[in-house]
Amino acid sequence: MNQRRPRRPAPRPPEGTPAPAELARTARTRLTGPVRVARWADGALGPGKDAATADGKATLSDATAARAGADLGLSPDQIRADWDTARLAGLVEVHGDSARPGWRLRAWDRDDSAVLRGWVALFDAWSLAHPEPRGHEPAAVAEVVSAMPQVLSFLQLSAGPVPVDQLLDLLRQRVTELRTERCELTYEPGAARPTGTPPDPAPADPAPLEPLLDWALGALASVGALTYGGGQATLTPLGSWAVWVKLEQICVAAQSPAGNIERPAEDMLRGCAQLRPNAARAEYRAWLAARPVGSAVTELIGAARGEDALLRGLAFEALRVVGAPAEPDVRAVLDEPALRPYALLWLAEHDGVDPEDAHEALTREEATWLWVDTAAAVADHGEAPMLVRHLEAAVQPTVPQLLDEVRAVGHPRTVQVLVALAAAHPDPALAKAVRRAAFQVHTGG
Repeated sequence: MNQRRPRRPAPRPPEGTPAPAELARTARTRLTGPVRVARWADGALGPGKDAATADGKATLSDATAARAGADLGLSPDQIRADWDTARLAGLVEVHGDSARPGWRLRAWDRDDSAVLRGWVALFDAWSLAHPEPRGHEPAAVAEVVSAMPQVLSFLQLSAGPVPVDQLLDLLRQRVTELRTERCELTYEPGAARPTGTPPDPAPADPAPLEPLLDWALGALASVGALTYGGGQATLTPLGSWAVWVKLEQICVAAQSPAGNIERPAEDMLRGCAQLRPNAARAEYRAWLAARPVGSAVTELIGAARGEDALLRGLAFEALRVVGAPAEPDVRAVLDEPALRPYALLWLAEHDGVDPEDAHEALTREEATWLWVDTAAAVADHGEAPMLVRHLEAAVQPTVPQLLDEVRAVGHPRTVQVLVALAAAHPDPALAKAVRRAAFQVHTGG
């Protein structure tokens, strides 16, 4: 039996935090240049048009950068900088040598949440947006990147300017904790040593953290998360809001039933099968908050491709919680017969169609296939009366019509579904007709 972990109180937005619409306006202003370059790429570098890159690594070729600069009235260096920011914010996606707009660019002018998600993606990638100083060990750079969330949390709690010397002390403490967790302990000559330690090990010479803190604060300032200068740093309203979002995600994740959040998608979905819809959605949110969106969507679609029809339906319910970031992956499965009906319903609802009317996006054949797939889930995991009631969900007006179209749709579970329905239905005549249909499908008749 799952036991719930103690709930942590969800963090409150910092006092005085602007409304989401105002934050989105600020983010749009900060990302004006990257949006402009992304829209230029949408028109100039789409499929069948000129190549975007020269190395297959999303780096603009010299010719493309020069062409964009000429079209937009910018220097090639500025074009490259805005291009890199656009990629980090999810405004443009590179596939091989071609570019295509990300979903956020499509929604940029009408959807504040898309804008804020794009800015948070850039905030998460601050260490990529501004190259680290040369001459430092990669391990030291990685330690500083790992320690910065604690520094940012301190800045948010301070709610104002903080001297850099104070942040440096905090950074040193956190880096020391990280090294201790990895058992990278330093022993002074002559001090007591653990058993097996070689005599007189050389004391460690940790890299100075001042230049790396300067780099980190400068990089965070470059993406708009804070202001930095005069020996102090201050979170911007956008930066303070982003830190709060991260803390909220941690608290949501902490409220998941024990063990569920760490489990793979298939196991998580099975754990949610008996939950009420609201509880299941809360569970999906907690699971999603604990992992990157891209890998979570890939894992959910992988679970939907399995043989268990129940998991297929639940996976798309979880993808509804993901929302717009899942759209490209959902569209990509439209050619897969087993997933197409679910994907069409998801896309219809995503486009604003009322869930009660979304079924109109399906053809009669697709609706029949979905009926059989859902019936298979009920047969495997539900009770007999549920399977009988499922007859009412069919689009066909009569049982003979339903049986004719079910036989023709070619679902791999058709025979099992019809046999289970015949066994469950209380009407002997109808049960006999359903058994006859199951026999015909089984024998190829």
